[in-house]
Amino acid sequence: MTDRFANRVAVVTGGASGIGLAVANQIAAEGGRVALWDLDAGRLKDARDDSGAAYVHAVDVTDASGVGEAHAATVEELGPVDVLVTSAGIIGPMRPVGELSYEDWRRINAVNLEGTFLCCTAVVPAMRERGYGRIATVASIAGKEGVPGGAAYGASKAGVISLTKTLGKELAPFGVTVNTITPGPTETAMVNDVPAEAIEMMKRLVPMGRIAAAREIGEVICFMVSEACSFTTGAVFDASGGRANY
Repeated sequence: MTDRFANRVAVVTGGASGIGLAVANQIAAEGGRVALWDLDAGRLKDARDDSGAAYVHAVDVTDASGVGEAHAATVEELGPVDVLVTSAGIIGPMRPVGELSYEDWRRINAVNLEGTFLCCTAVVPAMRERGYGRIATVASIAGKEGVPGGAAYGASKAGVISLTKTLGKELAPFGVTVNTITPGPTETAMVNDVPAEAIEMMKRLVPMGRIAAAREIGEVICFMVSEACSFTTGAVFDASGGRANY
């Protein structure tokens, strides 16, 4: 085990389960101090018990003031934030355009895209001033390809990709890298809510013939937010088992 995150402070949103918890555990195991931000207080309690990450905050990433308060509390507890991983997200109802309600469209985009924006804007000023930072956003293969019935989810994740590329260019002169990952279907609570027949369809689209483990996606993210990822920014890391064409 390395100590590549020694003396680093990391914030992981959606950190109480799935990809977020896998990343938090890995960063903590490699010497980092981690704050988990998640809306689900019950899962946060379980995550505190299961993870090396000792600091948890119940945060709605769509609430600008709540994100700001969580950031201030994290800095007070752990110190300035060096690493941000934005893994909080929802799939929402899978319905064709015309059947998807505007309320659901807005909610999905609020969590996935606006939540990513708010968390980035909370940490970016201090990272830029200090001359160091690593941000990894979590998009999706759906943000590249589009998925029938998933217009809102795919659009929100495409927005995350674009936001990442813009931030990467803006922050490149300041020692702050911003990259995104586009996982295919992954074993998380979010995917567990998808009907079994849809999961089988997803597997058929993946050349490796399976969905990813959260740990596998977490390993890629941990490279993205390490010091070693020093000359890559605004990039999209594919993690789709060979499904992606670009």
